[in-house]
Amino acid sequence: MKTMDTFSFAGKKALIRVDFNVPLNDSLEITDDTRIRAALPTIRKVLSDGGAVILMSHLGRPKNGPENVFSLKHLVNHISGLVNVPVLFSADCVGETAENAATNLKMGEVLLLENLRFHGEETAGDKAFSSQLAKLGDVYVNDAFGTAHRAHASTTVLADFFLENKMFGYLLAQEIESVDKVMKTAEKPVTAVMGGAKVSSKISIISNLLDSVDNIIIGGGMSYTFAKALGGSVGNSLVEDDFIETAKNILAEAKSKGVKIHLPVDTIAGDAFDNNANLKTCATNAIPDGWLGLDIGPDSEREYDAVIQNSKTILWNGPMGVFEMESFQHGTKTIALSIAKATRNGAFSLIGGGDSVAAINKFDLADQVSYVSTGGGALLEYMEGKELPGIKAIRG
Repeated sequence: MKTMDTFSFAGKKALIRVDFNVPLNDSLEITDDTRIRAALPTIRKVLSDGGAVILMSHLGRPKNGPENVFSLKHLVNHISGLVNVPVLFSADCVGETAENAATNLKMGEVLLLENLRFHGEETAGDKAFSSQLAKLGDVYVNDAFGTAHRAHASTTVLADFFLENKMFGYLLAQEIESVDKVMKTAEKPVTAVMGGAKVSSKISIISNLLDSVDNIIIGGGMSYTFAKALGGSVGNSLVEDDFIETAKNILAEAKSKGVKIHLPVDTIAGDAFDNNANLKTCATNAIPDGWLGLDIGPDSEREYDAVIQNSKTILWNGPMGVFEMESFQHGTKTIALSIAKATRNGAFSLIGGGDSVAAINKFDLADQVSYVSTGGGALLEYMEGKELPGIKAIRG
């Protein structure tokens, strides 16, 4: 398989699927350009080789064709500033407008196509639509890990038209390498820190992790389902009663495989789901009625820190509490600092999942961990052991 490093883009137009699904404010200005910056190495490689770049992406979830609020034209000036090259814009991603723009594109130039999802054929994985996109470039590069779990036209089907000249961009290759480093070739001990509200959304990941980790640290709302499964009283805390048996099964399976599951021994509870609620620290298995657990407590923080410092590989997916509220962010912040410290001491750390990424950015620690994934749903499905169509299409 060709890679970015072994391929020369000189004289070629690279059709690059990026994930520029970035947040915009009411003035249609970018509020977080992390995903754009993540694609810069791939773009710069093509330009430095003497090639031309054609960028294609989606933005938001337009339902009925073109909508100004979802137009990629709002990104043009920002991208131009980042790549230090004027970015040209095509008001459509297929058809005569796009084909003329691609034909007239000179080496060293960058062209951004309009939102792929303005055409329903994109999400339908339509082959004729893919064929129209394929006309625009000489080589296909998929650098959009965030959409690699979707069998869409631009992420999967398009690869069929570039049997020889298709490859992963630097970002997507790095994402795969980082997750594989945790799931397949990790240096032990391996610890997965799993948080978030619901057990139901993490069952498949936890089950798959049991074959590759030594420890699983659990926090967030889902810890109360485990606490209740063990016979504890959790007051008004979030519990998925339908998954009590599932939690018991996970604990039993972990024990049979020699995986240590760490549950919070204490909890910061509030008498309301409110930043200004009255607080008390109590045992996680003895939360009074009328109170609900909203963060891990200090004893749990110390225990979790000890496990993390003794780890060589760390995966973090999900917060320890309602970190969006200042009163309940301490546990999540402590875990973030703990992972950063372990990383400084030589551990490999992967941060993945929207809330974990938001937390690591909130506490300004993104540059103190090994890798921060840009893929939300794609990362979760890859960790569940699923074969992602966008990755399979390139590997062939």
